[in-house]
Amino acid sequence: MNIITISREFGSGGRELGKRLADHLGYDYYDSEIIAAVAKNSGMDADYIRTLGDDGWQQYPITFRSTLGGTLYTQSNKVQLLLEQKRVIEGIAALGKDCIIVGRNADVLLKKYQPFNIFVCAETETKLKRSLERAPEGEQLTEKQLRRKLKKIDKARAQTRALLSSSPWGQRKEYHLTVNTTGWEIKKMVPAVADFAMAWFGRME
Repeated sequence: MNIITISREFGSGGRELGKRLADHLGYDYYDSEIIAAVAKNSGMDADYIRTLGDDGWQQYPITFRSTLGGTLYTQSNKVQLLLEQKRVIEGIAALGKDCIIVGRNADVLLKKYQPFNIFVCAETETKLKRSLERAPEGEQLTEKQLRRKLKKIDKARAQTRALLSSSPWGQRKEYHLTVNTTGWEIKKMVPAVADFAMAWFGRME
């Protein structure tokens, strides 16, 4: 079983890369499917779960890392969400099928499975352009507001990872491959990324 995880900066195209890579390799693909499963298992609304995931952990001390495997003494929705995501992602790995998982710190949660971990980044102007092109219907943010959104979501991702691991989010040594999508059409990057991943899995056999 081969597992590829994709961590990404908001607006960098990590989701598109993951989907295209899964299609190219014939792997199962998990992204919004995880949110749907968490929503079903927790009784929370899927849109609410997305909002929670983007809000960060400023109001909580970063002290949960050692307790995620046991009892947590807070009943906040965010902690419930984090634990349920952990269960869902571990359940995906337990299926024993080749797959790609986008986001949600799957690289940390599935470390024992030795996944191939990718980090996708891009220059700010590239992320702004991509975010504008793919904005949800009805969303009309100014450039200033969008810049603030990019920073907020990436900060939230870094804070969530800090709860799970001492390895910082986005630090290059924590990933097997860092992909900068600036100046690239993502579909043209897929064969090279796939070849690199397959070579890595071959070396691990």
